[in-house]
Amino acid sequence: MNIFKKAYCRVFQFGFRAAMPLLPYKRPIHLDGINSIPDALKTEGINSVLLVTDASIYSLNLTKPLEELLASKGIKVTVYNKTVANPTNINVEEARQLYIDNNCTGLIGFGGGSSMDCAKAVGARIAKPKKTLSQMKGVMKVRCKIPPLFAVPTTAGTGSETTVAAIITDAETRHKYCINSFPLIPKYAVLEAEVTKSLPPHITASTGMDALTHAVEAFIGGSTTKETRHDATEAVGLIFENLYKVYENGSDLEARQKMLYASFLAGNAFTKSYVGYVHAIAHSLGGKYNTPHGVANAVLLPYLLEAYGSKIYKKLHTLAIAAKCADENDTDESAAKKFIEAIKKMQVDFKIGNTIKGIDKNDIPTLAKYADKEGNPLYPVPVLMNAKELEAFYYMVMEK
Repeated sequence: MNIFKKAYCRVFQFGFRAAMPLLPYKRPIHLDGINSIPDALKTEGINSVLLVTDASIYSLNLTKPLEELLASKGIKVTVYNKTVANPTNINVEEARQLYIDNNCTGLIGFGGGSSMDCAKAVGARIAKPKKTLSQMKGVMKVRCKIPPLFAVPTTAGTGSETTVAAIITDAETRHKYCINSFPLIPKYAVLEAEVTKSLPPHITASTGMDALTHAVEAFIGGSTTKETRHDATEAVGLIFENLYKVYENGSDLEARQKMLYASFLAGNAFTKSYVGYVHAIAHSLGGKYNTPHGVANAVLLPYLLEAYGSKIYKKLHTLAIAAKCADENDTDESAAKKFIEAIKKMQVDFKIGNTIKGIDKNDIPTLAKYADKEGNPLYPVPVLMNAKELEAFYYMVMEK
């Protein structure tokens, strides 16, 4: 990257970091289990709520215990279960109409990132009924409060229960856009291990490593705070302690609960401190090839950490101690390398591997430009790279 672009990126990042204390970030209220929801709804004065989920989760009856619990407490529940993998504006408008028709005053997003994104977007439309979703895309287009939103994640990885973003796809053009506004951060994050128990091992592993990537990239970046450093470090420790347990025994509810909390902590960390080039590259691969996001992050993470080199040895030493794969007696370099090797071991043990299927070398220059556009200047990465430099990582993970 040339010196002028580097200067621009760092000045942009410095300005954003300086403004951080003035920005209206809010940490979701953490609730352990769905049994906590009725009292919280009553505190909010809500007696009719819209539950947004998808057909798969609904068919597995994962929402049924919550529906029955709320009904027993005299709280009306209306379910929208048509959310698709990449939620569309049609999904949002259908759910919004149900919200209005049933006099709802609160929202529950139940599922993965897609259901939560749909619920967030419904909240945005309720708050700003005269604006279309496309008019809200970008940063800070939604400034007024949305209805109280309860986020119930069914995987321990995405961190959507903590973030400012809702990603929506236009049903006609298939254009995907992001609505980034602070009021979209859920008011409550409800961590219920029981709903993650049925996840297959490969999903458990990839989503867990997604959370690990959130924590690591947030920690090694240049826009951390005392709070985000604490959250990221604790998340790394919990993931290394519990991910193997839940991979080998999905019914270990104590470990499942700890993984949900680790994802919550990592989500809080990256919401404020941002991620880095691992995510930028992973997003480009997901957009082009539908590569599962957690898998892409898991494969890419050690490659980027090695590329950052000595710039992050000291920070990785701290994370290695949290992960219990190094101690204070190790040098920074030794501890950093032990930490990276531990991640590579996860790739093997969880059968994720270190390559990604389907990458066409002819696509790489375009994909790298997308990653460059996403990452620069927003992501406060340890080492700045341009599109040409980012191309190397696609070749590294491409199947030979």
